[in-house]
Amino acid sequence: MINMIRKLRAWLKHWFDRIGNERLKNTLLQAVPFWVASVITGLVAVLYADLFAGAEKIAAWIIHHHIMWFLLITPVCFIVAWYLVKRFAPFARGSGIPQVIAAVDLATPKHHHKVDRLLSVRIILVKVVSSFVMVMGGGIIGREGPTIQIAGSVFRQVNKWLPDWWPKISKRNMIMTGAAAGLSAAFNTPLGGLVFAVEEIAKTHISYFRTALFTAVIIAGLTAQAFLGPYLYLGYPDVSNLSPYVFFTVALVAAVAGVGGSGMAKLILAVMARVRRFSSVRKYVFYVVVCGLAVAAMGIWLDERAFGSGKEIMTHTLFTGDKQLPWYTPFMRMAGSVLSFTTGAAGGVFAPGLAAGASIGSVVGGWLHLAPADMNIVILAGMVAFLTGITRTPFTSFILVLEMTDRHNVIFHLMLAGMIASLVSLLVDRHSLYDRLKVTYEQELLHEDRLKG
Repeated sequence: MINMIRKLRAWLKHWFDRIGNERLKNTLLQAVPFWVASVITGLVAVLYADLFAGAEKIAAWIIHHHIMWFLLITPVCFIVAWYLVKRFAPFARGSGIPQVIAAVDLATPKHHHKVDRLLSVRIILVKVVSSFVMVMGGGIIGREGPTIQIAGSVFRQVNKWLPDWWPKISKRNMIMTGAAAGLSAAFNTPLGGLVFAVEEIAKTHISYFRTALFTAVIIAGLTAQAFLGPYLYLGYPDVSNLSPYVFFTVALVAAVAGVGGSGMAKLILAVMARVRRFSSVRKYVFYVVVCGLAVAAMGIWLDERAFGSGKEIMTHTLFTGDKQLPWYTPFMRMAGSVLSFTTGAAGGVFAPGLAAGASIGSVVGGWLHLAPADMNIVILAGMVAFLTGITRTPFTSFILVLEMTDRHNVIFHLMLAGMIASLVSLLVDRHSLYDRLKVTYEQELLHEDRLKG
């Protein structure tokens, strides 16, 4: 493998040296790493999506044939998924988005060794395997956040492979671009990936890396589409002939879902802070087993829709006549996310958050006896609002849902939901889940360095 890389580097140097135009040569040298990393990201995202879907099919088979097995399978899978992260890559736990944000902050020569612990090939492998095991056991997690950390790791690794004669490329820009490409490939939402990079990861002006960002999102998305087709994550829900007064219901659902999302995020942080104080591994293992048993119990005796990422909840409520869910569904989904996320295994909250928001919209819309089309827009508004409550990225949230459904006639409804959710979330916590976790990871890295020093 090493010899192959050396031969490839030598061939590239020979090929680029033959280019007479220095400006063209420099432009190509700056662009090629982003293109290569984007293609790899698209391929890895497709493979990961297939593995994730395979795990969901295994869980679905168990649900329909031997659901009681989850009382054993779920705790065992939770322990295995947690142990893989604990043993091989501690910073592969959870969503992965806070790790990417922390890596962007630390992408300097002084802290490059810390970035290697947040983004690496090992992180990719552990992230994929741990989340696969979690999903197979019915864990309430998503693959979108992990895909972003995986993509960031791919871009980071490509940057490290560049030979000494290659023009220097900003490590920070590579990581940020990888995050955008990852989200684009995960949801097939290129605009969402672009906005996410600026609104959450970069928090800076897009002009500094706009060309690389645009090309990476396009290439990663097209690579994924080459294998998966030009699919929509959700489809085309009917939102025609809406009531002129549905804006009021959208606002109500947005407020409730925004508080729900930010409240769930704050609960996750509180539980994680408590769990970190456990004095022994035995106590932590006991906690993970209890989380697994609780998730299994909800799925067996309350509702089987407690299991998994929750995509089935979104598609069922949007595309069937059975649009009203039981009143306890939002609480069930939120509790499941808290129990799954705080185990320390790999897995994100994007898809579970969307499902929780959809369930809030379904419950509130059902109580108000809305027409089917009005129900659909309220469900979509709940998705935008709940995700905004977690991430504090209203633009990313409404653009993601917009691209998932291709329903541009309700763009103002979704923007309203994101805006209201962003405002009410400030009543719960001024910072997002990812911002809080980013600080935690940076403190852990600093603590590790002190111990080694």
